[in-house]
Amino acid sequence: MSTTSLKLSDELKQRAVAAAEQKGVSPHAFMVQAIEQAATAAERRASFVAEARAAREQMLGSGMGYDASEVHAYLEARVAGDKAARPKTKSWQS
Repeated sequence: MSTTSLKLSDELKQRAVAAAEQKGVSPHAFMVQAIEQAATAAERRASFVAEARAAREQMLGSGMGYDASEVHAYLEARVAGDKAARPKTKSWQS
């Protein structure tokens, strides 16, 4: 395990210490958890963006996509607990 120093403003350090006390953990543990959560969030976002870009490329390459109004209706039905047929892909190229 390596050691890293953080330079924090006095105000931020006080906030971190107060938050750590409220959680019942040490300020060090609080900061490690905060960095881990931020790194996980950044990794998830990067994965989401990569998947979206791949889906876009697939859609552009195939010329097939979903009608947004059909997708919205499908999702609304599912949220309401109703069974609904999944939308079918359609050609969007003329």
